[in-house]
Amino acid sequence: MEARRNPYSPGAGRPPLALVGRDLELSDWAVALDRVMAGLSVQPVALYGLRGVGKTVLQTAMAKAAESHGWVVAQIEAGAGKTLRVALGEALYGPLSDLARPSAGRRILRALKTALSFKASYDSAGTWSFGVDLADSPGGGADSGVLETDLDKLVKDLSEGAGEEGVGVAVLVDEAQDLTTDELVALCAIAHRASQQGWPFLLCLAGLPSLPKDVAEAKSYAERLFAFYPITALPSAIAGEVLTVPAQRAGVGWEAAGVALLVEEARGYPYFLQQYGQDTWNSALGDDVITVHDARVGAAVGRSALDNGFFRARWDRATRSEQAYLRGMAVDGDAGSSSGEVARRLDRKPTSLGPTRAALIAKGLLYAPEHGRIAFTVPGMADFITRQSDPDIA
Repeated sequence: MEARRNPYSPGAGRPPLALVGRDLELSDWAVALDRVMAGLSVQPVALYGLRGVGKTVLQTAMAKAAESHGWVVAQIEAGAGKTLRVALGEALYGPLSDLARPSAGRRILRALKTALSFKASYDSAGTWSFGVDLADSPGGGADSGVLETDLDKLVKDLSEGAGEEGVGVAVLVDEAQDLTTDELVALCAIAHRASQQGWPFLLCLAGLPSLPKDVAEAKSYAERLFAFYPITALPSAIAGEVLTVPAQRAGVGWEAAGVALLVEEARGYPYFLQQYGQDTWNSALGDDVITVHDARVGAAVGRSALDNGFFRARWDRATRSEQAYLRGMAVDGDAGSSSGEVARRLDRKPTSLGPTRAALIAKGLLYAPEHGRIAFTVPGMADFITRQSDPDIA
């Protein structure tokens, strides 16, 4: 097959040609958008799951759905070298600029002035300009330096301004497990207030499986505030569509046995399916049908690519002592391990391994599904560790 026609695209957050198995989440989001515009209450959304299941792709599709309704949309990533204040402020500039015009209503002008004050709260140079005279407009006051106070003022004024235009405001935060406690508390409080006051505002968080616990610890009412969606591997009955639908659009078919082989190899994880699909396509000998033989070759090539990239990059981020901890966990596979059992395998006291465990969580390699247990954030990481022949790993 010609590589230039390859319809598969493994990568962090890259939208696939066929977004499969997320109809419920997208349908519920569409209903939420409609309810907000009808003046009805909605719950903020929390998506959670392992890496590689497509949370970022799904959140991007949600953002595009809101944008298609004309909403003011800010999609950001937590913990990417910026505070929530900075990331949110910068993400809002573009969509707010689209609303700025001399004929804008009073609430829009107030929202713009408040956004400028929010910008000033982290950038005293204040280089923004919306190209309209805001001197006589009300607004501002989102520069107290207290995050929750400033976010409350910002979201209130933006929501009311957007409402004047017949639209709403959507904030989508990826990697939400990397929010600081103060940031998560502030977002929960604002979402709660927006719901109480009927602001046209929607919040969507996406993060690792620990996100529901993080949210519940941030605010006592958060487990009742959010609509939680576990984002998991795709069922085998539909996972094959990740492979077949893009190929059909390119005029290429798949042998059923080849699809089944790769679905099993990928265990239904969307990222892995994209990797295996890409490598199978590039390895295929025919022009219009991908065979089971092609799939076997693609699986071998894809597995090597994942080992040398997706898994290796994470392994190399760990120190020697952290790698030893990961090896102690790998015996248990993806199901997770008891912290005490890992300590026993390493002939160490559980308390002495606390800093190592905390460092691996901070690096995003592990998460704590419950007290006293630890698990890999990446599906298949345990298999990667156990099957290596490299003496530094084995």
